[in-house]
Amino acid sequence: MKLLVYSLLRLAAFVVPFVIMWQFAVFRELWWLTAIFATLIGLALSILFLRKPLAEASAQLGARRKHAVVRDEDIEDEAVEASNASTADAQPKP
Repeated sequence: MKLLVYSLLRLAAFVVPFVIMWQFAVFRELWWLTAIFATLIGLALSILFLRKPLAEASAQLGARRKHAVVRDEDIEDEAVEASNASTADAQPKP
């Protein structure tokens, strides 16, 4: 949820300057220049004012990734155990 909030705030930091600059005739003709300036302004605004939402979104992503990490050793151990179990079942019993 915090990632969604941060993404929407970053989008707003771009869209608001873009719409404001679009009101001027020179920027309407040079739309690519408007996009560049709006991107730079949005980047500056997000660096200055969105530090806390960025930290919260990063912490949320880090926590999600921490739970999703599977170690190679665990996978190898499971494969060895499965292999040993299958060979033990395949051997005839006296």
